[in-house]
Amino acid sequence: MTDAPDSHPSPAHAVPDDFHVFDTTLRDGAQREGINLTVADKLTIARHLDDFGVGFIEGGWPGANPRDTEFFQRAREEIDFRHAQLVAFGATRKAGVRVEDDPQVAALLDSGAPVITLVAKSHTAHVELALRTTPEENLAMIRDTVAHLCAQGRRVFLDCEHFFDGYALDPVYAKAVVRTASEAGADVVVLCDTNGGMLPAQVTAVVRTVLADTGARLGIHAQDDTGCAVANTLAAVDAGATHVQCTANGYGERVGNSNLFPVVAALELKYGRPVLPEGKLAETTRISHAIAEVVNLTPSTHQPYVGVSAFAHKAGLHASAIKVDPDLYQHIDPALVGNTMRMLVSDMAGRASIELKGKELGIDLGDDRELVGRVVERVKERELEGYTYEAADASFELLLRTEVEGRPRRYFTVESWRAIVEDRPDGTHANEATVKLWAKGERIVTTAEGNGPVNALDRALRVGLERIYPQLAHMELVDYKVRILEGALGTGSITRVLVSTSDGRGEWSTVGVAENVIAASWQALDDAYVYGLLRAGVEPQE
Repeated sequence: MTDAPDSHPSPAHAVPDDFHVFDTTLRDGAQREGINLTVADKLTIARHLDDFGVGFIEGGWPGANPRDTEFFQRAREEIDFRHAQLVAFGATRKAGVRVEDDPQVAALLDSGAPVITLVAKSHTAHVELALRTTPEENLAMIRDTVAHLCAQGRRVFLDCEHFFDGYALDPVYAKAVVRTASEAGADVVVLCDTNGGMLPAQVTAVVRTVLADTGARLGIHAQDDTGCAVANTLAAVDAGATHVQCTANGYGERVGNSNLFPVVAALELKYGRPVLPEGKLAETTRISHAIAEVVNLTPSTHQPYVGVSAFAHKAGLHASAIKVDPDLYQHIDPALVGNTMRMLVSDMAGRASIELKGKELGIDLGDDRELVGRVVERVKERELEGYTYEAADASFELLLRTEVEGRPRRYFTVESWRAIVEDRPDGTHANEATVKLWAKGERIVTTAEGNGPVNALDRALRVGLERIYPQLAHMELVDYKVRILEGALGTGSITRVLVSTSDGRGEWSTVGVAENVIAASWQALDDAYVYGLLRAGVEPQE
């Protein structure tokens, strides 16, 4: 059994202890379906969370599986925590076993974590049916384990599993669990809505009563099964809780946990409570997206505060007001959480939308009302045909520049293209494309193969142009989406294609629409390369 960990001094820039932001992404968040974290993934996420400035990072259950045991060992050696303290998670001693003899409790100490969160039953039915012991022995298990860990120099938090359901069944016993843990030395007793079925008013009432009746320092852990996890967390704070348990992007079992980023943003911006180190709130969007990349899940576009659509405006009425004052249709300045306002251009667009979008793109429309009106009408005509510009900013910018400059930007002129798909007797397919074009007075004919007709066209176009425009060597197609539009049937339907392209420094999206999916794809590819050359600062051909 180890002594108190000398390897975990207080972080150099530890956050104040009067209010805790406790992250459990690496333990509870990792239980989300589709998330499978390696030790390297967990170390990377821990660094992001520490950089964000949370006070506690729950790393997992040492001794329960080799991965979590290895994580704690490597975290001690590889991460110099600046803001957060590392937390190990485990259970109280087993029924009928001395705490000194419980190997699971020993593993918590061996993890070297300075803080330990214990999970305990606070619902009498769970005590009797799951633990198969008596309510009195459950209280003894809590008392013994908390006291033992505290005697070993560890700081202890206790998670009361199924607390709100247990309180509804037997409030006297649920409060006895809280008192027992607190009197044994637990710094915080966390009330867990394990089933996620509570509503804010219920949480407020229970937390307020338990706080008054026990005097313990209380925390809240809310699941999101009613869609109220963030609201329930804030309701608990309203009632006196000073410790909030959350996960990045709301990851977690079933529908997830209370989302760290809206909770922290609300505490800082709505409650005026500084819970992060100074300047760290502006890192919110970056940290959210970085963790999403590590877990290999696409960031939610409509997530509060950090989603790319969180401050996106589409309706013309909104745009007119925002042109006067952005705060008229935004609850905060998006820069406070590291996000940006975006104007979406669609068939709902009015003059203000176009003017604001032009300003966003750095295109001066001046006071030319005729020009702006012409762009508005052009956008509406194109969207009636099936184009969408709210998801294809690059194509819109090319359209806008065409109207402003009086002619389309051209770096090459296509004479013709064709794509062939050959079905071979062995069941394989060959995809070949030929592109004929003119660039800088030179006629170029290229042929290429690909893993599909669009990929073959992309390669043929690239091969044909790279010698003339070497900047294209850095560009690659990173996403390709096809949608069959409503209003037509079967193989004769109108098809819309969205293409995302990257040059290693950023991405842009372009759109194409045609009855033929290959023709629609070609339009999107054409726009993608034209925009890429524009972005690279290449002058168009005369």
